[in-house]
Amino acid sequence: MAWHDRPVAAVFETLDSDASGLTDTEARARLESGGPNEIESEGGRTPLAVFVSQFTSGLILVLIGAAILSAAIGHLVDAVLIAVILLANGLFGFVQEYRAERSLQALAEMATPEATVIRNGERVERSQRAVVPGDVIVLEGGDAIPADARVLETASLEVDEAPLTGESVPVEKQSGKLAAATPVAERTNMVFRGTMVTRGRGRAVVVETGMATEVGAIADELATARERQTPLQRDLDRLGKRIGLGVLALSALVVPLLVWRGTALVDAALAAVSLAVAAIPEGLPAVVTLTLALGVRRMADANALVRTLPAVESLGSVDVVCTDKTGTLTEGRMHVDRFWVYDESHEQFDGTRQIETLLTIGALCNDADEDRGEPTEKALYEAALEAGIDVAALRARRPRTDEIPFSADRKRMTTIHEDRVRMKGAPTVVLERSNRILTADGVKPLDRETRDRIEAQVAAFADDALRVLGFAYKEAGAGDPESDLVFVGLQGLIDPPRPEVEAAIAETRRAGIAVKMITGDNRRTARAIGRAVGIESAVLTGPEIDTMDEKTLAEQVAEVDIFARTTPTHKVRILQALQNNGRTVAMTGDGVNDAPALKNADVGIAMGIRGTDVAKQASDITLLDDNYATIEGAIQRGRAVFDNIWKFVGYLLSANLAEVLLVLIASLWGYLVLPAVQLLWINLLTDGLPALAIGADPEASDVMKRGPRTESGVIDRPMLTLIGGFGGTATVVLLGVLVLTLDGAPAVTSYAMTMVFTGFVVFEIAKLYLVRFTRGTSPLSNPWLSAAVLLSILLQLAVLYTPLNRYFGTIPLSLSDWGILLGALGLAMPAFLTVAWVVRRSVTAQWERDRTEGP
Repeated sequence: MAWHDRPVAAVFETLDSDASGLTDTEARARLESGGPNEIESEGGRTPLAVFVSQFTSGLILVLIGAAILSAAIGHLVDAVLIAVILLANGLFGFVQEYRAERSLQALAEMATPEATVIRNGERVERSQRAVVPGDVIVLEGGDAIPADARVLETASLEVDEAPLTGESVPVEKQSGKLAAATPVAERTNMVFRGTMVTRGRGRAVVVETGMATEVGAIADELATARERQTPLQRDLDRLGKRIGLGVLALSALVVPLLVWRGTALVDAALAAVSLAVAAIPEGLPAVVTLTLALGVRRMADANALVRTLPAVESLGSVDVVCTDKTGTLTEGRMHVDRFWVYDESHEQFDGTRQIETLLTIGALCNDADEDRGEPTEKALYEAALEAGIDVAALRARRPRTDEIPFSADRKRMTTIHEDRVRMKGAPTVVLERSNRILTADGVKPLDRETRDRIEAQVAAFADDALRVLGFAYKEAGAGDPESDLVFVGLQGLIDPPRPEVEAAIAETRRAGIAVKMITGDNRRTARAIGRAVGIESAVLTGPEIDTMDEKTLAEQVAEVDIFARTTPTHKVRILQALQNNGRTVAMTGDGVNDAPALKNADVGIAMGIRGTDVAKQASDITLLDDNYATIEGAIQRGRAVFDNIWKFVGYLLSANLAEVLLVLIASLWGYLVLPAVQLLWINLLTDGLPALAIGADPEASDVMKRGPRTESGVIDRPMLTLIGGFGGTATVVLLGVLVLTLDGAPAVTSYAMTMVFTGFVVFEIAKLYLVRFTRGTSPLSNPWLSAAVLLSILLQLAVLYTPLNRYFGTIPLSLSDWGILLGALGLAMPAFLTVAWVVRRSVTAQWERDRTEGP
C-alpha cells in the first residue's frame, strides 16, 4: 500500500491511530494478530535444513546406494560401516555449518536495538520486534529506524538511507504529501526500516512492519533466489555422478561375464559389491568436510565467519575482488587530517591562535558529544578534544542562544552565542558570506586574490580525498547573522585508509587477483583513496554506467578498477559483467540493497560491524572486523584448503583405481580377491586417517604467488596423471605379489589375500608423502600426519596379529613376508618418483600459466 501520497489525517484514519499513539493494550492486540516486527530471513536456515543439506551431493548418494546394496545381499558389516561413515560425516558438517548459523543469529540479536514509541501518551522504550502499525515513533540522532513509517513532524531530520537505497548522502525528511509516482529513494516523507537517523529529530507513524517493509520485500525476493553452487560442490557432484555411472557400468559388465564363465550368481554379486566398494572413496566426504571445517576454524580466528563450508574453498578460487571503500578499505570513521588558516596548511594543532579559533568554532557550531553525533560533527568534536580543549566547559561558558540549522539546500549551520555568531559549512558558501579574514596580524579585508588562494586550497584538499569545511564568525549584534563574517579557515576531514590495506591489496594482486573498488563517493575522492591504497585506474561513474549497454560495460569492467557514484543497482551490473567475462567474483557489501549482488556473487562477503542482517544472510562469509586485509588472509586460507583437497582427492582416487583394477582383473581370472570388508578397511585406514591429517597441512610458502586456477577444477590434468601413474603402478606390482603368493593355487588363499591386502597399506603410506610433494608441501610440516601414519600401521598390525583377523579373513605374516612386500615397494618406487616429478612440473607450469594469463 502507498502511504507517501496521502494526507497525514488519512494515514491515521487507515491505521486507526492518532498523534498520541497506541495504548499498550491496542499494541499487544496488533502484535498478536499481525506478528512480530521481524524479517524472516534473519532466522537463517533451520537445524533440519542444515542437516539434510549434508546428504545431497552426488558422492553421498552413491555411498547410500552402496550401503543399501551391501545390506540387500547380506553383507551387513559393510553396510553398517558405510552407514556409520555417512552419519559421522553428516553430523560433522552439520555441527560446523549450524555453528556458523548460530553465530550469525547472535550477531543479529546483538544488533537489534530498541525503539522509542508513544504508548499510553508517554515516551517508552520497546524492542523493535514489538513495534506495530499505528505506533508513533520518536526519532533522534543515532536512532535505528525500526519499521517503515510516515513522517509527522521534523526538526532538521536527516536519515542515512545508504543501506536501503545506496545513497551516500543523508536524506533530509519532511512531512508533506508527495506525488504517487515518487520512487522509494525520493520519498522524503517516509522513513524505512534498517536506516539510521544522522541528524535532528522527528516523529513518524509506523505504517508497515516485518516482511511488509521495503527491507522485507528485498528479503522475500532473496528467499526465492537460486543458490549458486561453489566450484568445489560442482566438482564433487560431477565426481560422484561419474563414479556412480562407473560402478553401474562395471557391475553390468562383470556380473554377466562371471556368470557366463561359470561363477555362481552369489559370488558374482559379491564381486560386484567389492568393485563398488573399491570404486567409491568412502572417506572423501568426511575428509572434505574436515578440511573445510579446519579452514572455517582458522578463518574464524582471523575474523572471517564462514556460513557454509564450501565457501572456504570457493574464496580461494576467485580472480576478482569487488570491495566497498568505507570501513573496508578505510577505517569507517571521519578524522580531521589537516587545517588551513591564513596562509598555510597544518597537520596538527601547534598552539596558534588562528587554529584554536578554528577548533573552537568546530566545537561550538556542533551537536555532537562523546556518546553520539553525525560522523563529520563527531570528527570536529574529537579534533577539539585532541587539541586540549575542554569542550564541555567551553559550551558551558559559551551557551547557544539560537541557531539556524543545517539543511541540504543551505549547506551551512549557524549558531548564535552571547559573544559571537559562528558558522560552518561548504567552503564556497561560507566564503560567499564573509568579507574579512583572520590572519596572524589580526582581521583583514578578504580580497579576490585571497579568495582564489582559498579556493585553490579547497581543491588541493579535495584531491587528497579530504572533505573540506569552512569556518567563520562575527561579533554578536544586530543585523543578518549570516553575512559580513570573518573567514577563519578550513578543516579537511578524511575517512583514512586502514594502514594494513595497501600491503594486503598488493599481496592480492601478486596472487593474480584483480581488486576493484566500488563506492558511492565522487570521482575525485574515489581516485584519491584508490591511489592511497595502491589502486591506480581510470574511474567509471554510476551515471556513465547507466549509458552503457551490456557489451560496452563488459569491456569497461575488464579495464577499470575504480567505480564511483554507484548505487547497489550498479554493483549488480558490474558483477554480472565480470561474470559474463568468465571471472570468478568475490563481492563485499553491507546494505539491504547490496543483498542481490552478495547472493549472486561467486562469494558474497558481508560486513559484520555495519552490515545489515539481510546482507549477512545473503552472503557466504561475514567479516567480523569489516577489514579488507581479512579478505586477503581468507583467500590465502582458501587456496591452502584447495591444495589439501586436491592432495587427498588424488591420493584417494589413485588408491581406488588400483583397487578396482586389481579386483576386476583378478575376478576375470576367476579369483575373488579383497572382499568388501578388506577394501573398506583399506579405504578407512590408509585413505581415512592419513587423508584426514592432510586436511591439516599448512599452506605452502608459495600459495599467494600463484595465479587463480583456470583449469576445470579438482580433477585436472596433473591429477589425472597422478591417479593413472600411481594407480597403474600399484596395480601392476600388486598383481605380481598376488601371482607370486598364489603359487598356482586354483582359488585365492588367506595368505595371498593377506599379502595383497597388507601390500596396499604399505604402498599407500609410501605414496602419501609423494602426493604432498606435488603441491610443494614440506615433508615434516605436519606432525598430525606422522601420528596418523603411525596409528594406521598399528591398526593394520592389530588386524594381522590379534583375534580381529578372523573378521577380516587375514593371517599373521612372517618377517620374510614383510621382506617380499618391501621388495615390491622398492620395485614400484622408481615409477612412483617419476610420476611425482612429472606431476610436480605439470602443476608448477599450470600455476605459471594461471599467473601470466590471469587478470
